[in-house]
Amino acid sequence: MIKHLVFGLILFVTTISGAQTAGPSSAAKVQIDVDQAKVRKSLIAFPSLQFFGNPSSSPSFNAVGAELYRTINNNLTVTSFFQFINPSAFLEDTTKVGLKPAPADANGFKFDSWKQIGAEFLIRGGFSLAGNDLTLEIYVYNVTKADLVFGKKYRGTTDVTRRIAHTFSNDLLEALTGIRGMFLSRAVFTSDRGGGGYREVYIMDWDGMNVEKLTNHRSVSLSPAISPDGTKVAYTAFVQRARTKTRNADLFLYDLQTAKRWLISYRQGINSGAFFSPDNEHIFLTISQNGSPDIYKIKQDGSMVGRITNGPRGAMNVEPAVSPDGKKIAYSSDRSGQPMIYIANVDGSNPKRVTFAGRYNSTPSWSPDGKKIAFSGWEADHFDIFTMNADGTNMVRITSSRKPNGKWANNEDSVWSPDGRFLMYTSNRTGSSQIYISNLDGSEERRVTSDSFNYFKPRWSKNLD
Repeated sequence: MIKHLVFGLILFVTTISGAQTAGPSSAAKVQIDVDQAKVRKSLIAFPSLQFFGNPSSSPSFNAVGAELYRTINNNLTVTSFFQFINPSAFLEDTTKVGLKPAPADANGFKFDSWKQIGAEFLIRGGFSLAGNDLTLEIYVYNVTKADLVFGKKYRGTTDVTRRIAHTFSNDLLEALTGIRGMFLSRAVFTSDRGGGGYREVYIMDWDGMNVEKLTNHRSVSLSPAISPDGTKVAYTAFVQRARTKTRNADLFLYDLQTAKRWLISYRQGINSGAFFSPDNEHIFLTISQNGSPDIYKIKQDGSMVGRITNGPRGAMNVEPAVSPDGKKIAYSSDRSGQPMIYIANVDGSNPKRVTFAGRYNSTPSWSPDGKKIAFSGWEADHFDIFTMNADGTNMVRITSSRKPNGKWANNEDSVWSPDGRFLMYTSNRTGSSQIYISNLDGSEERRVTSDSFNYFKPRWSKNLD
């Protein structure tokens, strides 16, 4: 049994024993080749979830079942690995057969019924409610092999319905591709959605749900970053100082579990662009206390560790991003005359310029495996998202979009998903700056936020499981 505990909400996951159908277990085998999935999607059947219980004693069962199904369906659609078979093509009435196959289950489904419609994978699930306690029993089958991929029970309260669906989706991707999904991740960002012309810090699920406002400075907040353990958010805010009545770009740390915040860098000038070290002990940021902006390393209590970049005089060194192994740091610098991406050892030594194209390159972001970097590049009159190898080779354009008036849209501030399969970024193609995600080749692009507000510099957390 596995127990997940996040912010006081508990989810129990149990692998169902004795659920194996005839044939050898395939639970540990990769069943979808990710590279092949880019060429051909696997056909998957996902009938509605059955409700095991008395509807009159559980009036919310329809809403709970719909949320479970909708969340799982959306998750699997986003992966671009699957093509869902229309329920009108199903040959079995799934409300009248069990979750397990015949003949082991006398009332079980028949694999042949699913093979005939071309299904490669089949998801059969049902749920029960006891008050606010929710149990999802669900099985995934390889129809071609007439074999069980895995079967599990997920237990929690109805408060964690979406979390149960996300956990199953992660388990499914790991079983089929060997790589766990990113569906338990969240994103922090700043937005003017609170009104008043202010920008505050918010957090949401990766798919735009469960948006929470974290700050209420009634000012301008910038460049949030979420810690590797998912418990803290660092951000910059122009907050008025009580003694001088002036506003300064100060760095704050916010604890997501206690909702407490504190100042950690308030040196005169810029204290911005925070990035947590992979070991979760330090923060890299840009400070301009000596005139020109340079990158520094501090502890989470704000105490100074050291200066990472040092000019040259008059140069701007900003937007630090530490590699996943903690050995390198990427940043934007205009030391060559125009802002370009540089990579150095994490102590700042041996800096090397890795971008040479375009007029303005910024906001570098490392892939989870440390092999690639995404960044924003200015060409002609707009920003687009690009990726490249960490040494600057093999540059690929990811985005290209226009506004309704035909002008090129800005696509910028990219960040990788925790599983390395997606990029998240902002785009003003609709007139306001909204958050989007896409595959690494720019395909399967999806809009995450959908309103008339503006969103800035999203940063993706790791999975919170």
